[in-house]
Amino acid sequence: MRRNVDDDVQVRVVSLETMTSAQAMLQAIAAASTRERVLIAASRGEGREMSDEADKLRALADAVDALEHAAVDYALIGGLAVGIHSGVPRATLDVDLAVRSGADRAAITAAMDSRGFRSVGVHPHSINYRHGSGEPVQLAFDPAFDVMIGRAETIQVGAQSVRIVRKDDLIAMKRAAGRPKDRVELEILGALREEIDRGSP
Repeated sequence: MRRNVDDDVQVRVVSLETMTSAQAMLQAIAAASTRERVLIAASRGEGREMSDEADKLRALADAVDALEHAAVDYALIGGLAVGIHSGVPRATLDVDLAVRSGADRAAITAAMDSRGFRSVGVHPHSINYRHGSGEPVQLAFDPAFDVMIGRAETIQVGAQSVRIVRKDDLIAMKRAAGRPKDRVELEILGALREEIDRGSP
């Protein structure tokens, strides 16, 4: 079941002519994440085969499918969104999705369960899942994200449409969080930050 959008909400579709193909960028991010996991495992003396790695793209597709099935508004955030908007692939530990704060968590849980996700942590503002492949997925519920979700853009990842937070909202989100990793991602988004500060569309 595909997500229905209210008539009063205009869905902006990002032109992939102006950004690297989302599919290619996600594949590059997945590869960078795999390399980082292998290096971490090796530094700990753990043997780990590349083929054993989690499937970031499939986890994203299955999570989006679950949220759309539950008729829940969402937007891709985090490292995957940074990579797509900046064109710079970097390793990221999980798939992060902002979900409308008032969403029915029971419906979300049922939809995620039906697609092979396992809940590994429930918190006031998030639910953490593990995809069947092992990939971590975090759903963040924060009223501050609701407006950003409402004006999210749509990108194509293969045959699937995925909602992604707009670049100006992503920059604002990273500035507000202010963690060391957010400062790094703001540097990665530096060209975009300058665009936004100049008031470019």
